[in-house]
This record gives sequence, structure tokens and C-alpha cells, in this order.
Amino acid sequence: MVDRIVSLIPSGTEIVSALGGADRLVGRSHECDFPALVRSLPVCTSPKFDPSASSLEIDRSVRALVENALSVYRVHEKTLQTLRPDVIVTQSQCEICAVSHSDVEASVAAVLDAETTIASLEAVDLGGLWRDIQHVGEAIQTDSAGLIERLQSRLSEVRRDTTDGSRPRVFCLEWLEPMMFAGNWVPELIEMAGGEDLFAQSGAHSGVISWDGVVSCDPDIIILMPCGYDLSRTLEEVPLLTNLPGWAGLRAVRNGHVFASDGNHYFNRPGPRLIESLEILVEILHPACRDQHGHRNTAWTPISTA
Repeated sequence: MVDRIVSLIPSGTEIVSALGGADRLVGRSHECDFPALVRSLPVCTSPKFDPSASSLEIDRSVRALVENALSVYRVHEKTLQTLRPDVIVTQSQCEICAVSHSDVEASVAAVLDAETTIASLEAVDLGGLWRDIQHVGEAIQTDSAGLIERLQSRLSEVRRDTTDGSRPRVFCLEWLEPMMFAGNWVPELIEMAGGEDLFAQSGAHSGVISWDGVVSCDPDIIILMPCGYDLSRTLEEVPLLTNLPGWAGLRAVRNGHVFASDGNHYFNRPGPRLIESLEILVEILHPACRDQHGHRNTAWTPISTA
């Protein structure tokens, strides 16, 4: 029986909890904060950069670490040794987003025994999410079929709200300086919500986009969802856009169709709350659904373009 689980990635913590394993979690990453009960658990990781720095400074710090073949996060090996987990949940999808599989392997080899199971998440689209949930379920010895069926059913229900015939062209920002479009599962969610993602393809990683490229495409809707930023922090970043040349002339700006969202808790986490992420997109893309799911002003808000 798996009695002791450590999750080193927020989406993993949410998957374990959704599978009914929250009471078996004994440790978490510095970013794991949902459900609220996990916040009292021992923290097993920390970043090697300053999360309160500007977007540009964070990008430079992280790139410098990666270019020098260094890990972006620290694993607190003494804490892991004390916790003695049966299973550690981590990820292999992005070396920048959270502690990597190789980092965990090194820590397990250093302070734990070979019986510790490492369950690594690797979703880049919704199909990958279902596989990750199944993988975690197997690792913690819990059936995952019921959870996957419920989540897929909820996705289908939310999609039924997108039948008004509109198909706005959408630009989703995952980082503001340098400017990056949101990839992976986000284009799939945009399509499900009844929109057209202008720059990203489902299952492909996020990428850098030039401001001239954005201006030339002139999106109908712009949604800010910076990686690791909640709604209030995202709103602080808005001047990075409004001061750009040509901002005021964009169709989305002229029509008041620019929105800030809580990327950290929704769009950046490939876990069960991607369904809430779809609900947010439906509320944003379809004015008739603005108050349908109750996310306005808590998970997203319009940005004044006056």
C-alpha cells in the first residue's frame, strides 16, 4: 500500500487530491497550494531565481541557469529523507516550470532507496492529461477511470455553451517580456471554447512571438495568462503591453476585448482544473456566458483599454 506521497508539482498535487489521495500527501513543492489543506505540508523545493523580480529579470535568470546546464529549482534532500515517500510525483514536460525528473532521480539516489517510485507527468495536450492521471493512479494504487470519465463529461457539458456561431481570433500570452504565446493544451482549449488560436498549435510548446507579428495579425481577443502569475500579478504586468507602439490601434484594444487571467492556478497547470480553464475561456469568448460559471473577477477580468 502506498501510504506516503510527495508531489513536487502543483498539477500533480491536484491530481493526487482529485484521486482521493490528499490524506496520503506528506510533502509538496513551494508552489503547491491547492487544495488549501496541502499548504501546511513540508516544502521540498525552492527556486534558484527571485519570483518577485520583473518578467525580464526572471527570464534572464532562468535562461542563464538553463544555458549553464544548471537546475532551475533546488530539491531539499534532507526533507525528502525525513519524509521517506513511497511515491514522488514530478514532471518531465518542462525543465523551467518545475523540478525535473532528472533532479528527482538524483535526489532519490542520494538520500532514498530504490523502492521509491517516481511518477513523472508529461502532458502537452488533453490526451496527455488523461494519461498522466492514469499514470499517477497506478503509482499511488488508486483507480483513475472514474475521475477521467467525470472530467471528460464536464468538458463536454462546458462545450455546449459555445454554439453561438462566433469564432474569434485569440492571442494568449504566456509571458510578457519577452513576449511568448501559450502553447501545449491552451490551443485545444481555445478551440473547444469556440475560438481560433492565432499562433500556437495543440501539443506544441509555447514560443516567442514578435510584437510586429502580433500587430500584423490584429487579434480579436487578447488574453494574458503569464506562467506562475495570479490575477493580481498579471494586472501589474499590463503596462508592458499598453506602452508598446501600436497597442491602441489593435482591434482587441479598440473593442475592449483584452483580458487578464489567473494563469498560475488554471491555464499553467495541466491537472483537473483545466476544465475550469475552459469555463473561463467560454466566459471570455462569449459575452452571453460572462456570468455562467462564476469566474469573473476572481479568475479573470477585463482590462480597461480606455
